[in-house]
Amino acid sequence: MTDDPEAIVNYAADGAETKFGSALVTLVEIRGGAARALGAQMAVRGDGGYCGYVSGGCTEAAVAAEAIAAIAKGMDRYLRLGEGSEFFDIILPCGGGITLAIHVVKNVKPLRQILSALEKRKRIALRYDSGTQMISAVKSQEKAPGTWSGTSFLRSYKPNLRLVICGRGIELATTSRIGLASEFEVLSLDEASCDFEAGTIDNDTAIVLLYHDLDHELPWLKAALDSKPFYIGALGSKRTHERRCAALWALGFTQAQTDRIKAPIGMFGPTRDANALALSVVADVAEAYSLQRLA
Repeated sequence: MTDDPEAIVNYAADGAETKFGSALVTLVEIRGGAARALGAQMAVRGDGGYCGYVSGGCTEAAVAAEAIAAIAKGMDRYLRLGEGSEFFDIILPCGGGITLAIHVVKNVKPLRQILSALEKRKRIALRYDSGTQMISAVKSQEKAPGTWSGTSFLRSYKPNLRLVICGRGIELATTSRIGLASEFEVLSLDEASCDFEAGTIDNDTAIVLLYHDLDHELPWLKAALDSKPFYIGALGSKRTHERRCAALWALGFTQAQTDRIKAPIGMFGPTRDANALALSVVADVAEAYSLQRLA
């Protein structure tokens, strides 16, 4: 039970190298409503194992059966479900319809290239050409997870969200725990963590500052503003943020740079306990990342 793209690609790659073979199933068309976005994927092995989701869980077993049949024949195929489908007994609860591309994996190299890029925290895409029934790893230039480019479908991949949390005490511990439960890559740093590498911050990184004083957070803010994380958030009131910005301007940072800081941090507030703060922060980061994927 996972919808982690890296885990799904890895399952397909590993399965293709067994005697059973595997197929990678991709959601390539949505008619009306759907539970998943274009580009959602499943990996299916010829022995019946599968992982991933292309709907809300109502069609996956049927999709796996169709993929196993495709593996046995060694031929790709399209599968239409819901509205416009030949399967009258498979009705999507959302009332819409979806089209799935079932690709029988014959060349595992592109999948291994995807996994290698993600391990290095590089963005990459998988191109599927239904005419030739071939896949290839290409540079990611797409703004959405899945999109058509001519007669090919491009499925873009990004590294796992990296959450760098700087702070101390219960706020740091609780936010780290909820970040891990959300399957983010979490780096939890207290004031003793002075060996932090600024190169750790990339475009898929969120910086969360949970200090209650400006002196401790300034080194982290400088590192964040000198990089390009998709999210920078800091604890404190609006008055505290005014003081924060003034301190950063005195160091030579511009208003355009300090405008990148979300303060007060979080999706809702004010909060007065660690659990509420952690939920507010992690939800805010997740929303920002979701919007950033489509920006």
